[in-house]
Amino acid sequence: MEKNGRIWSLAASSVAEDGAGHAAVLLIVDITEREQAEQQRQEFTANVSHELKTPLTSIMGYAEIIEAGIAKPTDVVPFAGKIRTEAQRLLSLIEDIIRLSQLDAGGEEIPFEPIELQPLCCTVRSRLQSKADRLGLKIECAGENATVSGQRRTLEQMVFNLADNALAYNRPNGSVTIETGTDSDGAPFVRVSDTGIGIAPADQKRVFERFYRVDKSHSKMTGGTGLGLSIVKHGAALHGAALTLDSTLNVGTRITLTFPKNRK
Repeated sequence: MEKNGRIWSLAASSVAEDGAGHAAVLLIVDITEREQAEQQRQEFTANVSHELKTPLTSIMGYAEIIEAGIAKPTDVVPFAGKIRTEAQRLLSLIEDIIRLSQLDAGGEEIPFEPIELQPLCCTVRSRLQSKADRLGLKIECAGENATVSGQRRTLEQMVFNLADNALAYNRPNGSVTIETGTDSDGAPFVRVSDTGIGIAPADQKRVFERFYRVDKSHSKMTGGTGLGLSIVKHGAALHGAALTLDSTLNVGTRITLTFPKNRK
């Protein structure tokens, strides 16, 4: 039964005494989370099948043209480049799926250690500098250093995904800022801000879902897998961090990870 936005399972049994029924037991169980998890699993399976099939179909098409000798000699190199691009997209997708599965299972068996956020974010900035230069965008680190207890690889991937998205959905001559510090309560944070296209209010609650894309054509053009922000969400849960999003269309987006203070 569905009521007030929740899903309920109802089971009724009669209670008999001396062969005569004189009462009944009604068991009502809230199974909303279970049903939602099942629906998400089915959607994930369908989406994975589609996302894997798309680059494979493209690879097969170009390969068949070359194999059949239909491609002109001048077309072979461009076709090979497109095959490599689609193969890289496929590899990135598989890597993200594996990483997401690891986070679903509670993360890798890697102990938490003290991580300084500012050097980590500057490393991410350096990794993305060439992409920013290619797009004509500015990327910088700001704020003060703060230390959290966490998994370095997971934290670096979370910040990388946020900053990479901020570059991909930016505007010409725009900027991306990766800020670190502590808030007024003393909690460490990482904040990634951009001057990009922004996210509509209707999409803001769904951008952290697996394979959810605000602009599918733009995501395909930039080579996104649709799993980056979902990995951020699961990584935040692993570290006990709060994840907040503030975005305005045609102004920009700001996503903040706020970590528990003094967490061992």
